Amino acid sequence: MSGRPVPVPDEVSAPHWSAAADHQLTIAKCSACGAFSHPPDVVCKHCGSVTPDFQFAAIDGGGVLRSWTVVRQSFLPGFETPYLLVDVELDAQPGLRFVARLLDDLDVPLSIGARVEVAFEDLAESVAVPAFRLAP
Repeated sequence: MSGRPVPVPDEVSAPHWSAAADHQLTIAKCSACGAFSHPPDVVCKHCGSVTPDFQFAAIDGGGVLRSWTVVRQSFLPGFETPYLLVDVELDAQPGLRFVARLLDDLDVPLSIGARVEVAFEDLAESVAVPAFRLAP
């Protein structure tokens, strides 16, 4: 368990965080056009629907590394520095991006296009956040 802050789900994000607690990655999907949006907004950025009625759908969490940075200074308590923060394009849809921690060691060799898979960090009882690991 961690001393890090934990997510506080709202009405929109509650299904995402509930699934994450079970180590399942879900992404909001527009009911009008079927496109994934992360994070969901009041308007679908793909079809422009003002009533997208987003529903969270499970995805496998595989993707490719688009970019990364080493965070060396934390502005919130509970984040041990340094750590890797990665920008991943998920396989579920071209252009679908997710930013999270990379749980591999800092000295791991990284390259754009490297394969990653979703992993989860357990922060408290029934609270987990998505993260990534390099795929074997």
